Parts: sequence; C-alpha cells; structure tokens
Amino acid sequence: MDPVDPPQALSPERLAALMDLALDEARAAPAHGDVPVGAVVARLADGEVLARRHNERELTGDPTAHAEVLALRDAAAALGGWRLDGCALVVTLEPCPMCAGAAVASRLGLLAFGAPDPKAGACGSLYQLCADPRLNHELPVVDGVRAAEAAALLTGFFGGRRSAPSR
Repeated sequence: MDPVDPPQALSPERLAALMDLALDEARAAPAHGDVPVGAVVARLADGEVLARRHNERELTGDPTAHAEVLALRDAAAALGGWRLDGCALVVTLEPCPMCAGAAVASRLGLLAFGAPDPKAGACGSLYQLCADPRLNHELPVVDGVRAAEAAALLTGFFGGRRSAPSR
C-alpha cells in the first residue's frame, strides 16, 4: 500500500513518539517468551494514549493475544465502545491478517507500523486488508515508522533463539 500523509494531529514527530512507546512495549515481551511486538492506540485529535500492550500469546496461552488485539480491546474499554474511528493504532510490526482485520473492524482512523512482515503482513506485504474496497471500512496506513529499530528487536529475538542450544 502506498504510504499516506498522517493526519495533522499526528505529525511524523508524534508518530515517532508513539512508536517509542510501542517499542518499549515490544521490549517487555521476551521476558515471558513472547515475540517482541508492541502496540499503542492513541486519539488522532490530541495524541492521548488510550492503550499500550505487547504480545502475550506465550504468557497467556491465547492465540489471539497479539499486541494489536490487546491494545484495541483496552482502547475500546477506555472509550466505552468498540468504534475507534478517532484513533490510531501504532505497532512495531506490520499486522497479520487477524490484527489487520481487527483494525478494520474497529473503524480506526489510521494504522502506522514499523517493520514490514513479508511472511504474514496484511497491510501491504502479502495482503492489503486495510485498503480492500470490498470490506466495510478502509483506513490509511503509514509504514516504515522507526522500521530499523523495530526490525532489530525481532532480529535479535529470533537470532538469540536460533543460537540457543537445543534441549
């Protein structure tokens, strides 16, 4: 998907600051064996952070406990409703089909991500769920926000696992 200019309320500097929070969340995930992915949901109008989470699949044994889904759930609870049309989701890794579908279903106003995911990305790499006119909502996507830092977290995590001795 072609990147779009972020809404005025979320300047490139504000998106980078929100990505800082998402990167902090991602760094917490490996402590419990989860892949380092972090997500933040913030209001488009003023950048107020409504939720911030990281992957918890290993921690909870829940296959849906991706950072994005957890953050969307928390943001909906904070707002008292499932429609997040005035919000942005900022995530360190391009969302998978499940997470991109949740972003579309929540009616987000913007999705921004760091590193692309050539194996499972559903916002431009493999699929373009956020820009599919057959769905009931389309949302702008900004890719490559602090991509090198987000990719380095993943590379370090998986590199460490590959170099660990077998049991």
